[in-house]
Amino acid sequence: MKYKMIVLDLDGTLTNNKKVITPRTKQALMQAQAAGVHVVLASGRPTYGIIPLAKELELKENGGFILAFNGGKIIDCANNKVIFEQKLDEQLVPLLYEEAVKAGMEILTYQGEGIAATNKDDKYVQEEAFINKMPVMQYDDFLNQLVYPINKCLIVGNPTPLHELELRLAKELEGKMEVYRSADFFLECVPLGIDKARSLDRLIASLGIRREGIIACGDGYNDLSMIRFAGLGVAMANAAEDIQSEADFVTSSNEEDGVAHVVEHFILSPENVD
Repeated sequence: MKYKMIVLDLDGTLTNNKKVITPRTKQALMQAQAAGVHVVLASGRPTYGIIPLAKELELKENGGFILAFNGGKIIDCANNKVIFEQKLDEQLVPLLYEEAVKAGMEILTYQGEGIAATNKDDKYVQEEAFINKMPVMQYDDFLNQLVYPINKCLIVGNPTPLHELELRLAKELEGKMEVYRSADFFLECVPLGIDKARSLDRLIASLGIRREGIIACGDGYNDLSMIRFAGLGVAMANAAEDIQSEADFVTSSNEEDGVAHVVEHFILSPENVD
């Protein structure tokens, strides 16, 4: 099968635990792009937190795309054009805030090039800042300080109680908003109908690419939709077992150049190159 697109989650997939792309993985992806394969960076991160990696991989010069906010915003890197965007229903934000406070957790969103959070010193808020290389602003009056529109909110907290909150909110907001974890301690709150697979479907329709021609690699629960959707769904070795069980192929971990293995085997091997 000659694949035309590879879609990559970032944290735990494309980048290693230091949040960098290793030389081997970068080389493989540059060779794939030289062979005409579109590279798509698909992440729960805001756009600002993805752009440095897009620049490093030269997506602008090679026909790549960004799927930010778990697919809530699609950007064509060639011209920086927004192909698709869906905003969060601001009437639902107070409920998210109240539930986070009640659970003893913090909530954040993105304002310009910064993160707005209820507690800038919280360890999970700081993790989000580290991942995206974005400064954190303390919003003591969160609901009244927010400037709309926003693309998503993120509730952060210890894994077990956060999972319990996820189940509660998913039930309460069914039919109004999508709620799912991108990491054990990150709960994504995004507009209804937003996930990576649906945004991929929108993107490939505009490019004339069939889903069979896509490879999608991920390690988190928010990657499951695109792993199921792609012609070749790949889970990282560092993904949970129930994610690996849904994949067509399990590659090495993000610490062992798992993405490079996929590119070398399924895109760059002689039988896949014209």
